Amino acid sequence: MQEINLLSKEEAATELESIATEMAKADIAYYQNDNPYLTDAEYDALKKRNQEIEARFPELIRPDSPSQKVGAPLKSGFGKIPHRFPMLSLGDIFTIEEVDDFVMSVKRFLNTSENIDFMAEPKIDGLSFSARYENRRFVQGATRGDGTTGEDITANLKTIKQLPQLLPDSAPDILEIRGEVYMAKSDFFALNEKYEAEGKKTFANPRNAAAGSLRQLDSKITAERNLSLFAYTCGEVSERCWASQTEFFDRLKEWGFPTNPLNKLCHSLQEIDDNFARLMQIRAELPYDIDGIVYKVDSIALQERLGFLTRTPRWAIAHKFPAEQAVTQIENIRIQVGRTGALTPVADLKPVNVGGVIVSHATLHNEDEIKRKDIRIGDTVIVQRAGDVIPQVVQVLTEKRPADSQEFDFPHTCPQCGAHAIREEDEAVRRCTGGLTCPAQAIERLIHFVSREAFNIEGLGDKIIDDFYHEGILHSPADIFTLEKRNGDGDLFSHQPNAALHLESRDGWGKKSVEKLFAAIRARQKIDLPRFIYALGIRQVGTATSRIIAQNYGSFESFMTDMQNKETAKLVAIDGIGGAMAKDIVEFFQEEHNLETIHNLLALVTVEDYIDTTNYNSPIAGKTIVFTGTLERMARAEAKAQAQALGAKVAGSVSKNTDYVIMGADAGSKATKAKELGVTILTEDEYLDLIK
Repeated sequence: MQEINLLSKEEAATELESIATEMAKADIAYYQNDNPYLTDAEYDALKKRNQEIEARFPELIRPDSPSQKVGAPLKSGFGKIPHRFPMLSLGDIFTIEEVDDFVMSVKRFLNTSENIDFMAEPKIDGLSFSARYENRRFVQGATRGDGTTGEDITANLKTIKQLPQLLPDSAPDILEIRGEVYMAKSDFFALNEKYEAEGKKTFANPRNAAAGSLRQLDSKITAERNLSLFAYTCGEVSERCWASQTEFFDRLKEWGFPTNPLNKLCHSLQEIDDNFARLMQIRAELPYDIDGIVYKVDSIALQERLGFLTRTPRWAIAHKFPAEQAVTQIENIRIQVGRTGALTPVADLKPVNVGGVIVSHATLHNEDEIKRKDIRIGDTVIVQRAGDVIPQVVQVLTEKRPADSQEFDFPHTCPQCGAHAIREEDEAVRRCTGGLTCPAQAIERLIHFVSREAFNIEGLGDKIIDDFYHEGILHSPADIFTLEKRNGDGDLFSHQPNAALHLESRDGWGKKSVEKLFAAIRARQKIDLPRFIYALGIRQVGTATSRIIAQNYGSFESFMTDMQNKETAKLVAIDGIGGAMAKDIVEFFQEEHNLETIHNLLALVTVEDYIDTTNYNSPIAGKTIVFTGTLERMARAEAKAQAQALGAKVAGSVSKNTDYVIMGADAGSKATKAKELGVTILTEDEYLDLIK
């Protein structure tokens, strides 16, 4: 990455656009979908890079810059609640030197050399909320949303026992309390254990679990989860009866709100530094996740004098913790085999507590990574767990390496089935050639087969499939569709002839759960063509590719016949499918075990032909359309699907080939580029009038 002081203005503008696009996607994943794909460290690095470039080129600050907004557009399904006072975000700092700079900036603004007290509050990793009280009765709850408008979560907040429903007479007539909803680590582990036993998808971390629970459309589901909260600030208030953040916390406790017992008033930079070091040391032992410390000027009068920047207060800042690391030892290096046969090295570690999670394994990525870092069994290493990512080895402490250590010899045969493991010339991954005869690949392919985008069979979780495979109950996808018959008489399965399964007698199962599973399987005995193609687990073929294959071939029979005959002319002519992908697809249909799997499946399920319902006579048929900004009348996914059904091609970026840009609220760089290129821009209402 180029140093900022070496960037030209044009390079800076290009990079700011790229950062804005990436962080907008990350915000939607985090705030709307509760499923972040960037780690905290990666997100913070982008945010900091953006700030530094903007500091050098202030004239390039974009309307859609991460520095100009909070959160993400609202998710559909919830009512909207405007915030009377915006719920703003905080600026981030990462070093004690930056803390010193923040303190000095406060003093400079106030033109004082006198000491200023700061309240240091652990930064809870949860979901921000606002709770409004009128005449001391709880009347309304909202999420942060985009900072200006939040989602109505009143019913869900009522299910959290720690939130007072009525306040004592000493509370103001109108009071809006803000804080963070979180899930304790113990409740998170219990919830995931329950979901795993039920074959449901588990949560990645407590923050996702809390956010996903609080933002349920059915408050009964929220009530089943054990959520907690801390209060830490206020919005609208009819009469303020505190003069400092310290007094405010006293009032909160008096009114029945939980506050963090680790909040600490600091009188000097040294106290701030000592408190940060102490919380860093004990954070893994806390019953909840924290990702930093928030510093606030304690005096409310000084807060009011300091005021706000565009989107952040001058009187508060968030000091983020570095990526979570720990030192441990590699006890073994083993090889995992994935669905496509990829051999992935995994380090078995001496268990160590990293950020509140006991880590006993870390990915080593591939054989090149092992060689590059010279990772060996017995090495003492630094492991890192940043955000939700799988723990990884950051550094080998070679000075602690045993005298008799040896370089790791990466296997050239599959550890599961003994087949050759080959590495293509242009790939970093070595793959097992055993196909579905390899147990590891068979299990992973079964898991893929029942996944949400494939057959979507609820009740068959990873653990259940693993158990069923090793017990001889499931060996191939077709076996799923004979489960119900075999549960009664057991005469259809060659692996266990004449042996009835009696699933309802298994631990954790019962009559209702078995009936529910069989109903889910029966509902999937008729499936559309794109899902079926994706479910086969062909290398490089994802959901989008499966759909365009279905559109071009129409039926599975036509597709399979061409692939078996190695007729690829039609395949490679499809936009988005290149020679390498076509090669993988054809090779899949040359393997006998894959053909056997398909034939067995087709005897039990019906694959529906692809029906093209596209309206090629619509006003936008054949046109290229780009959607930008927040649409009010429909969700982005709905708008995209509707446009495609009307024969349009929906693109992700604006070019000279774009016909229309549909501009929603808060449109950013795409609208700007459309104006520069002279592309027709339509409002959402104008677009809807056009397609009528």
